[in-house]
Amino acid sequence: MVDKARARKLADRIKVIVAETIEMRVKDPRMGFITITDVRVTGDCQQASVFYTVLGDESQRAETAEALESAKGVLRTEVGRQTGVRRTPSLTFFADAVPENAAFIEDLLTQVAEADAEVHRAAAGAAYAGEADPYRVPRTAEDEDDELEA
Repeated sequence: MVDKARARKLADRIKVIVAETIEMRVKDPRMGFITITDVRVTGDCQQASVFYTVLGDESQRAETAEALESAKGVLRTEVGRQTGVRRTPSLTFFADAVPENAAFIEDLLTQVAEADAEVHRAAAGAAYAGEADPYRVPRTAEDEDDELEA
């Protein structure tokens, strides 16, 4: 039976353990400046997907991915030791796409702001195509008198 609360608690604990173990025990020179952003555990607690970001260029990201794959055994052992679960989940590492998505959204927002500013500049000197007040107003007695005189 799937216990989502248990899986969520285990995921939170794995996130902390993996981050601390990378910081304290993994001494791989290929490991860049890494941040563990999220961990998702399957309902049966057999597999854990660890999401991470790396500060740097593409080569540093690739080297960090290799370092994580080589340190997977140490990390899984530490997760099993500190969590005390009967079956330690297997760890799979995924580069998190959040920074790239955030940069893409920022670019889109900049484009929209420029287009909006252009519309405001064009509207600043614009005049109405018809009358300033296009709505009908009720006729008054003076208007009727003016029509009769004409």
